Amino acid sequence: MVSGLIDLPWWGYVVVTLVLTHITIASITIYLHRHQAHRALELHALPSHFFRFWLWLTTGMVTKEWTAIHRKHHAKCETTDDPHSPQILSIGKVVKEGSELYRKESKNLETMERYGHGTPDDWIEREIYSKHSVKGVSLMLIIDLVLFGPIGLTMWAVQMAWSPFLAAGIINGVGHYWGYRNFQVEDASRNIIPWGILVGGEELHNNHHAYATSARLSNKWYEFDIGWMYICILKSIGLAQVRKTAPKLRFNMAKTKCDLDTLHAVISHRYEVLAKYAHSLKHTFAKEMDHLREVATHHGVDRSTIKRWVLADSKTLLEHERAKLSLVLSKTRSLDKVYTMREELVSVWQRSTASKDELVKQLEDWCHRAEESGIEVLENFSRRLRCYA
Repeated sequence: MVSGLIDLPWWGYVVVTLVLTHITIASITIYLHRHQAHRALELHALPSHFFRFWLWLTTGMVTKEWTAIHRKHHAKCETTDDPHSPQILSIGKVVKEGSELYRKESKNLETMERYGHGTPDDWIEREIYSKHSVKGVSLMLIIDLVLFGPIGLTMWAVQMAWSPFLAAGIINGVGHYWGYRNFQVEDASRNIIPWGILVGGEELHNNHHAYATSARLSNKWYEFDIGWMYICILKSIGLAQVRKTAPKLRFNMAKTKCDLDTLHAVISHRYEVLAKYAHSLKHTFAKEMDHLREVATHHGVDRSTIKRWVLADSKTLLEHERAKLSLVLSKTRSLDKVYTMREELVSVWQRSTASKDELVKQLEDWCHRAEESGIEVLENFSRRLRCYA
């Protein structure tokens, strides 16, 4: 039987395949995503060229194309212009056809021109990586066959399917459909699991959409981002420089009045503020549940729909949905108050024409009214908000 240069037990081939695919995932998250698309870190030429070469061998993806498509995803998220939104295209289509959606968008010259700026444009990129992207994966097939023999074909097939399924399908699909949310961002992004290992940290997708330019995707103490671990290793040996990470929320429990620091903290952490406020809404919703069921039924909607409308960004609701929601909320004082106060809080950081002093005054006024509302969850939330530093 013909064998390759390397002879391994069956489990050895499995381990080698997992290592090879993991290097590909690390290349995508560190080089393409955090370095190229978002400029969250700078890479030394050595790892940068290695990642480019490895991605040419194992994916055939062109840096400019991947970067442009991902930037457009952030700019047009959950709209008809989003290249791969499961909210628009369906979860099944994005998971099953993620790579096809990528190839389709890569042919959009307007996308490449508008969102592909700042990517490598040297001789090797123009004459080899971009011009002969298919030859890279073909070379990888030859290498696998020479090193491992016939089983190398299977290993190569797994390599070719790994990133399209996990990166293009699971992250772009499931990451905007199922999981938990630390931050109440405007899109549907979610953290799939708190341990970002298999897909290099990209599992923490909601965290990423909250702070897109952060080199670190983990945010809570129980979350782990293996891509960040690799970046720290590269940084420690002088091969990477972190430009930005998500800000850490600090508290000054002695504060009793909103000031400029409070305003800056609330704006910087606005998605976390909204997420914590959503918990208040859920608590109030649970208390009003029985009454809401009767009122919602009267207006032709079920309780789960009303709950979804209450927790959603009002801008995402259709006009008739907002009208029905208003009718239901008018029958429950507590929930109506909590919901209305959330809309007013959001307007504080959306008033770009107001001066900082005016915004501080508006925030202080909001806290005062919240604490005078007679609603316990709103009072507690306001007191905690004043302590933001």
